[in-house]
Amino acid sequence: MAVNTAGARLEEQWRDILSVHARTMCEIDRALHPHGLGASDFEVLDVLATEAPEEGDLCRVQNLAGRVHLSQSALSRLIGRLEKEGLVERSVCMEDRRGVWVALTRKGRDLHAEVLPLQRDVLARMLG
Repeated sequence: MAVNTAGARLEEQWRDILSVHARTMCEIDRALHPHGLGASDFEVLDVLATEAPEEGDLCRVQNLAGRVHLSQSALSRLIGRLEKEGLVERSVCMEDRRGVWVALTRKGRDLHAEVLPLQRDVLARMLG
């Protein structure tokens, strides 16, 4: 019985985590929608702003994939969409032709700075 109770508690905790995550992502989507972004879009911009803090800094797409919890194909599509909107630029890694670099544009940095407080407010409300 103790094993089942411990297992049930773990399952309940896991479901609570998933629920908080889902609700938080939905709230971030709502807050950022007027700015043309979703939660995943913001995550990519935020990681790029952190990983490549100076204008012109580059980040490998492979490094992004491990940080934003998207499949490689979903991340590639998302980066393509952000590139069309002028928020990021992609380039091929000359040292390793399989690698792709991505960088925030000035427009991407400005939009990230504009919406960062909105995302942080949602996090504070949902997780605080």
